[in-house]
Amino acid sequence: MLNTLLDITALNSELLLFLAVDLLIAIALLSAMRFVSGVAAKVNTTDELAKQDNFAFGISVAGSIAALGIALNGAITGDTAESLMMEAIGMLSYGLLGLILIKVGRLVHDKFALNQIDKTEHIKAGNLTIGIVDAAGAIATAIVIRAVLIWVYGVDINTFIAIVSGFVVSQAMLVIATRIKERQYASNNQGDSLQEAFAKGQVALAIRYAGQVISTALAVTAASYFFSYSPETLVVNLVGWLAFGVFMTLLVALLTYIAKKLILWGINLVEEVDQQHNIGVASIEMAISISIALILTGLMA
Repeated sequence: MLNTLLDITALNSELLLFLAVDLLIAIALLSAMRFVSGVAAKVNTTDELAKQDNFAFGISVAGSIAALGIALNGAITGDTAESLMMEAIGMLSYGLLGLILIKVGRLVHDKFALNQIDKTEHIKAGNLTIGIVDAAGAIATAIVIRAVLIWVYGVDINTFIAIVSGFVVSQAMLVIATRIKERQYASNNQGDSLQEAFAKGQVALAIRYAGQVISTALAVTAASYFFSYSPETLVVNLVGWLAFGVFMTLLVALLTYIAKKLILWGINLVEEVDQQHNIGVASIEMAISISIALILTGLMA
């Protein structure tokens, strides 16, 4: 058995070298994400995490690191490049672009989706709810970026245009999903504001919201199975992504609503999560939302 392993290693020594380079770049970029998070929040990450014990900041950074890992998975997935240098350039380029887009996505989320609260200040103040919401937004963005990275091929200007355009589609869908959830929350709670509830630190609502935005991102990725990447028809394909993403989001929402009614039969979700802040029920809601999205996208594949 050892001889067989040695033979496989010898035959694939070049492949192992490619994988080693990819892993080294990935670890370096993941390490950089902590530094970038500190710069963006204008804080010392060591002080926030170890001295101030700011759990909200830790959750936010964890979400960013997980998001970058998801995006890097899209960069690694697929065939290796023609040379080690091209592999390193491609991995580093995609990784840096993913890191930048995740951080830009946070800004977009702040300015357009959750425009009534200052997430950075709330996280610095230790608001766990905002930390969870921030992490969920980063992960949702990364899920779509990963799908686009797998969808495209090559390293050229058209590839980067496609990736950035896919990012724009993902942000549009997350804003739409947030607005829908705000209206739903207001309707169920006598016109109260979902964003104000986040600011007050209602963790159960953040957990539910995390499931909703991540399931929305998964729904958007299903479009990659129906549209082939082509630089010549890029605009048409991306419009198709957006239209199909809206359809899939609505379908996931409908199926999730039915599943919640069946799985949580006899439980008043508005009363338990919105009013009593039941984290356990909210966690089940999150699990149902993500599970339905995963199953549906799996069937589409």
